[in-house]
Amino acid sequence: MKIVVVDGHTANPGDLSWESFRRLGEVIVHERSTEDEIVERVQGAEALVTNKALVTAKAIQSLPSLRYIGVTATGFNNVDVAAAKARGIPVCNVPEYGTQTVAQATFALVLELTNRVGHHAETVRAGRWSQSKDFCYWDHPLIELSGLTLGIVGYGRIGSAVAEIGRAFGMTVLNYRRNPVGSADEVDASTLLRRSDVVSLHCPLTPETKHWIHAGTLDQMKRTAFLINTSRGGLVHEMDLASALNSGRLAGAGLDVLSIEPPSAEHPLVGAKNCLITPHIAWATRAARHRLIEAAAENLHAFQEGRVRHVVNP
Repeated sequence: MKIVVVDGHTANPGDLSWESFRRLGEVIVHERSTEDEIVERVQGAEALVTNKALVTAKAIQSLPSLRYIGVTATGFNNVDVAAAKARGIPVCNVPEYGTQTVAQATFALVLELTNRVGHHAETVRAGRWSQSKDFCYWDHPLIELSGLTLGIVGYGRIGSAVAEIGRAFGMTVLNYRRNPVGSADEVDASTLLRRSDVVSLHCPLTPETKHWIHAGTLDQMKRTAFLINTSRGGLVHEMDLASALNSGRLAGAGLDVLSIEPPSAEHPLVGAKNCLITPHIAWATRAARHRLIEAAAENLHAFQEGRVRHVVNP
């Protein structure tokens, strides 16, 4: 089987191996590919593997040998799954590989907003502590998490892992999910927004959840609250969030995702007050990327054996 990885750089910039794929056939890895390059590079291949490169209907229709599309990610909106289904091509993703990694990144953002370790370390590097008249200083309020309320929107694998960390810090955990199961810490959306000191988003982007955070929901939150988003950028109406931050309506935000990535230099949140943005790296520890590649290879192996798993276009 000829296997073409069209954008291998993101999942594996060189610190991991493609050996698990090489055991399954002839593997060609390209760091990045445009739509036209995909059509050219995947000709004659039976399997295409993508992370974020767009696999359009036009590309799928132009690849007569293609029998399988693997996604080295959980999200698969970069693939025209309907066009693939029309050709009888399964699209397989990796739904679980980074639970603990994303939960860890979520709290990295929480801790930076509450302790400002990175900021204060930079001031020391710049010589400010050496010149200080006092034995210590701080530029932002330092906030203890114990006793605060953590509200989790979307209570799947990652949301549950974040809740576990929050409880370890002594936080009270509330959760909101569209399909309630009756757990003790379950509340409606309005109650979660009103009571939480930290609101963390962990739900998929769907037509129902798009812009779930907007001016109206932001108005329900405490002025001292923080918003965390390590899920999907489209969950947040970004202009409304920027306005809330710049006006002091919200204390701060920690974001690992934006609606358009990479953002333009003029993006309203890039320069917003008390807004920390990381470049979509919550998933990207070496351990998580290793699990991701191994699981994607297992998906392809299953297909070769006549069975499919994690198919998103059945």
